Amino acid sequence: QAKSPVLPPIPDSQASYAQMPVESSGTATTTYKYLYLPVSGKFVVALSVSILWAWMAVWMAQRWIMDLSALTGMLLAQLIIWGIAVIPGFMNAFLVASLLMDRRPPFAPQVLNQQLPPITILVAAYNEAANILATLESIDRQNYPGKLSVIVVNDGSSDNTLALLSTVSYPWLRVLDMGHNVGKARALTKALELVDTSLTLTVDGDSYLYTNALANLIRRYLSDPKNTRAVAGAVLVRNSRHNLVTKVQEWDYFHGIAAIKRIQSMYHGTLVAQGAFSVYDTAVLRELGGWPHTVGEDIVLTWGILKAGYRVGFAENACLFTNAPETWGQFIRQRQRWSRGLVEAFKLHWQLLFKSRLSTLFIWWNLLFPYMDLVFTLAFIPGLVLACFGIYWVAGPMTLLVLPLAMVVNYLMFHIQSGMFREQNLRVRWNPVGFVFYALFYSVVLQPSCVWGYGKELVSRTKNWGTK
Repeated sequence: QAKSPVLPPIPDSQASYAQMPVESSGTATTTYKYLYLPVSGKFVVALSVSILWAWMAVWMAQRWIMDLSALTGMLLAQLIIWGIAVIPGFMNAFLVASLLMDRRPPFAPQVLNQQLPPITILVAAYNEAANILATLESIDRQNYPGKLSVIVVNDGSSDNTLALLSTVSYPWLRVLDMGHNVGKARALTKALELVDTSLTLTVDGDSYLYTNALANLIRRYLSDPKNTRAVAGAVLVRNSRHNLVTKVQEWDYFHGIAAIKRIQSMYHGTLVAQGAFSVYDTAVLRELGGWPHTVGEDIVLTWGILKAGYRVGFAENACLFTNAPETWGQFIRQRQRWSRGLVEAFKLHWQLLFKSRLSTLFIWWNLLFPYMDLVFTLAFIPGLVLACFGIYWVAGPMTLLVLPLAMVVNYLMFHIQSGMFREQNLRVRWNPVGFVFYALFYSVVLQPSCVWGYGKELVSRTKNWGTK
């Protein structure tokens, strides 16, 4: 299947070499070419660095493991130490090495300053009266250089979302009223029947598109390798000033989520083209039957695209601001839903564990998340409490060794994201309180929430949005 729409290919020289201007005398400038390290080479380097770091961590942790095994037994001690130190250290080392080597490719010359292909945006709205008009206004302000259609699906809202939609008359807007609540996945799949463009986007009803977000997302899609069938946009927190809960999440979206997607895209397999802001090949969506009726429909759909052999990318400069949960209760329910989505993805697409591609490493990482979250919840958090009373069975001086690597990871994330912000004429907001809580306490809420979500998916058949 050909990627649509098709544009002229990028010259082979751009795929193999990069140009570096050097200082020269006179009026002429000499340009030298250096061999570009392929993605597979970067992967080998990053993997080697992370394996070396893990080996060092195991060697240094031997006394820690022996002391703990006297209390818990050797097997349980190994499981605890590997879950809170060795495996997370391996992952962080891989991130550091990859971020240092990452060079985001520029847009292909043929997609700049020209008409872009027609697109259709699907907006699933459930009780979005407070936000839906602002979302549509942000779409109107995009001045997308191509034909634009928007279908808002009112999914049985009990507020006046539908009435508000009748007050606007954008020429590109259509409204589909489901009549009653059927769930986000079914609402989007129903709207997909009305799409007549080769590219379909999804945007959440409580979001605001930043300048050129649509154009940047489509240009990234068209510039990426030809087997790309979806590209995730960059989702950031819109209501970050509201309270401590949103201030903390601002750093999670700005730092962690964006960096992970960036690296996964580098290795040709972003694992979540989130429903809040992503573009998909319409034909592939129909080939897969639309959005699956699951709790985590976006991750399950993305894994379906990957299992079909396609690539999923990430556009770091296509920025959308969305409302994050404003209470810890809402936050916990959201992360439980995300964790349930991960379990659903493994249930339906476990074959990805055995796909021969670079991104398979991240699938195995995700398989380890429930184990690491469980160890953190049941061992490390109690260990922190014990450490406060001078009992260093689990958390102690050895755990401080992970701090330098964590500082490097956070610095790289901040440096890279700040550069992207400057390019988009955005400013990083001063939010030190949020960062302190994000760095020191965020996991104490996040990982037990994930554990609860994994458990709910194993015992519950209920499939709903779960965050309203």
